[in-house]
Amino acid sequence: MSYRVHHMVKAGYYLALPSYNHDGLRSIHNHDFMSDPAFVRAYQRGVQAASDFHWHWRVHVGLWAGRLAARLPGDFVECGTNRGFLSSAIMTDLDWDKAGRRFYLLDTFSGLAERYVSVEEKKDGVLERNRRELDSGFYTTNVEAVRANFAEWKNVCIIVGAIPETLDQIDTQCVAFLHIDMNCSLPEVAAIRHLWDRLTPGAPVLLDDYAYYGYESQKIGMDAFATERGLSILSLPTGQGLLIKPP
Repeated sequence: MSYRVHHMVKAGYYLALPSYNHDGLRSIHNHDFMSDPAFVRAYQRGVQAASDFHWHWRVHVGLWAGRLAARLPGDFVECGTNRGFLSSAIMTDLDWDKAGRRFYLLDTFSGLAERYVSVEEKKDGVLERNRRELDSGFYTTNVEAVRANFAEWKNVCIIVGAIPETLDQIDTQCVAFLHIDMNCSLPEVAAIRHLWDRLTPGAPVLLDDYAYYGYESQKIGMDAFATERGLSILSLPTGQGLLIKPP
C-alpha cells in the first residue's frame, strides 16, 4: 500500500465513499454507470425478463461487450439464455430492431442436460445445484414465456435443446458477439469450438461463470481451449471471463 493510500485509509477517506456490494463483488471504485439512464433502462429490461439479482456490474460488462460487437460485422449468439436477463438488456441498449442483425438464443429451457455433466462436475454437486435451480424456478421450463419476452424484437432466433446437438441450427457464418452461460463445461467448450472460426476479428466472447468458485471445471475447459490458440482469458472480479478474438 502506498504512503498516500495508507494515510487516506487511516483518515477514514474510503469509509466515506459510496461502495458497491452485490453479486459477490465489493468495491469502492467508481460505479456511476449505475445512474446512467441508458444503463438503467437496459438493466430494468433485464429485470423485466427475469428478476432483480443485483447483477449490475455483470450487466455493465455485458453491455460494454455488446456495444463493442455492434461496431463489428456479424450476428449475436447466446448459449445459455434461461429467461433472457442479459440478452434482453443488450437488445434494449442497442435498439435491436435498428441493429440489422440476428440474435441467436440457445438453451434447453429445462435446466442442464445431465448426460453432458462430467464425472468431476457430478462430484462437485452440479446435479444437485441443477435440481435446486429448477425447483426454485431460477431455471425456467416455460419456453413460451421466453418467446413472449422477446416478441417485441425482430430477428430473434430461439433454439431449444441441448448443446452441442443444436449448434448446427446457428445458420450464420459471421458472429460478432458470443455469450456463454451454461453452467457445465462440455457444452460450453463445444460451443466456443464450434463458433470460433465464425467470430469476427475483435469479437468479444463473454464467459459468465468463468471465475466463480464452484465452476472450476468450466474454467479449466476454457483455459485449455485458449491455451491451444496461444491466448489467455481475462478473469474479471464479476466472476466473468473475457476473451477477444484476435486478428
